[in-house]
Amino acid sequence: MPQPSDVVRLDERTLTMLCERATAAMHRAYAPYSGFRVGAALLGRDGSITEGCNVENASYPATLCAERTALATAVARGLRGFDAVVIATEAEVPTPPCGVCRQVLVEFAPQLAVVSVTPAGRQARWTLEQLLPAAFTPDSLDRR
Repeated sequence: MPQPSDVVRLDERTLTMLCERATAAMHRAYAPYSGFRVGAALLGRDGSITEGCNVENASYPATLCAERTALATAVARGLRGFDAVVIATEAEVPTPPCGVCRQVLVEFAPQLAVVSVTPAGRQARWTLEQLLPAAFTPDSLDRR
């Protein structure tokens, strides 16, 4: 597991606020099928925080992850740069974002700090690059 020094540093006040907002979003999740509620708080480069939660659907592939709902909401607000995302779940072990979320996040923030928290206060921290090495990015489309 990466050490906190390997990840973009977040001051304690900002990290606490992101954890609180991600946890609040988690409690609003709609997860009647999996029962696995997830909340995300995405820190924009402008200092704003955008929340998201997972929204499941009876047609399972139509389910939206918390990280992607936060990102889509932020983009709809006009944001394009992000510094960190905090993910809150009810799991005992901190949970990283799924592969699809990693790919969507890398489009806007390849250097993103990713922090996962649990109700018991456990944390894990990564950079998005650690979670998705050799990512397919917009630059990948320029290869001919």
